[in-house]
Amino acid sequence: MINDEWLYQLTPSPELLLLLIATIALLESLALVGLLIPGIALLTAAASLAGHQQLSLTLLLSAAAFGAIIGDGLSFILGYTQRESIPHRWPFRHHPQWLAQGARFFQRYGLLSVFIGRFVGPVRPIVPMIAGMLHMSPWAFVSANIGSALLWAPAYLLPGYLLGRSWHHWLDLPEGSFRWLTLFATAIVILAFIFSWLRHQLGREGRLYRGVASLARYRKWSRRWWLRLQRRRPHSELPLASLSLLLISLTMLSAWTLRVLEADAPLAMDEQIRALIAYWQTPVTLKVSDILAKMGDTYGVLALCLPWMIWLLWSRHIATLGHVVVALGATALTNTVFKAIASRARPETPLYLADSYAYPSAHTSITVVLFGLAAAYVAQELPRHRRFLAYWAAILLCIPMGLSRLTLDVHWASDVVGGTLLGLVICALTRISYQRLPHPSLAHAPWPAILLSSAVLLSIRLLWLPHA
Repeated sequence: MINDEWLYQLTPSPELLLLLIATIALLESLALVGLLIPGIALLTAAASLAGHQQLSLTLLLSAAAFGAIIGDGLSFILGYTQRESIPHRWPFRHHPQWLAQGARFFQRYGLLSVFIGRFVGPVRPIVPMIAGMLHMSPWAFVSANIGSALLWAPAYLLPGYLLGRSWHHWLDLPEGSFRWLTLFATAIVILAFIFSWLRHQLGREGRLYRGVASLARYRKWSRRWWLRLQRRRPHSELPLASLSLLLISLTMLSAWTLRVLEADAPLAMDEQIRALIAYWQTPVTLKVSDILAKMGDTYGVLALCLPWMIWLLWSRHIATLGHVVVALGATALTNTVFKAIASRARPETPLYLADSYAYPSAHTSITVVLFGLAAAYVAQELPRHRRFLAYWAAILLCIPMGLSRLTLDVHWASDVVGGTLLGLVICALTRISYQRLPHPSLAHAPWPAILLSSAVLLSIRLLWLPHA
């Protein structure tokens, strides 16, 4: 076993480490300074050291939250007291768009901007100062500042802390684990690339879109095809991104399903990944996975969607509501059909899944559809250069659901892959249909009230309702 005494020698004392974490959190939240330091990387490294020392998690999160509250508070005071002079000071006199960007963000989301801004990199150090410059109520700011810091601290520090607590387990992983972990990380990078750069390039202002349009006009038959498609979509651009997603995901789903059907037993990758996941099963990960399982079943999806559906109906966004309902219904139906065709047994079958087959993972596909469509609707309200943020958020929300199915040992890894591809197909089809219609703005939705209603319903579902 590798001796890790050297790491203890390099680690600061617990008191100094807590002070260091509070200082980094303060600087990360401080106006302008937060743009200049790699706060996330520093916090992750410090949290990993804290986890390795088994430092009290309560003290760790308290120190980070305290530093973040002080940093935002100082930024607010700076904006409140120096409102007139800030635009004329360096670097804002050379980059007035930074202040304009922060002001637009604050004016759009109001009090909620302090919560959102805490987690959004480009505006995180600017929003509290903007709130002060626009003379936001100090009491309202303090409540938003404290509330967001209490959520921000675990979101940013827990991954590093868990890494520090468990890093030595990496020395004894099952054979072949490194290959699958590398493949998983590569898949995440590819998804980020697709939804950051490629999707933008397939939009009307992207180079790929303009290139396809030029090629389509080059020949007579393709020019007629292109013009006919554009006449059918008078309200929007040709959805090249959705069409590309449909073509790729449908091809991959067909090939993957044939591969699963041809195999009489779980694939080799299924057994290897199952061994890797079993190595990481703990009471905590099993509990979290069970919570995610409840969030992704019928009751959980209803709890998440019902407030939004009621608002869409009340606001007469019938087309949006209809597409969401049809997409969710189509996901449930296709999962039932695929499961009946594959008739694949689960690794383990709890009582509430006794009558259900494994392939594909319905929880995964419904999560991809739900958060994928939500990301698309949010993205249409954002500037083009920021739309990738909505899709990144959807990816980060879908990944834990897929992993939870493996942690609970109710699905093979190939089931999760099939569920993901099926969800992408339905997302693409829904967006292609929806983009034929005028795009009603959802920017004026009562976001705080709807989010709170969804959270209350979801809490009721988790606390009192059984698995569905």
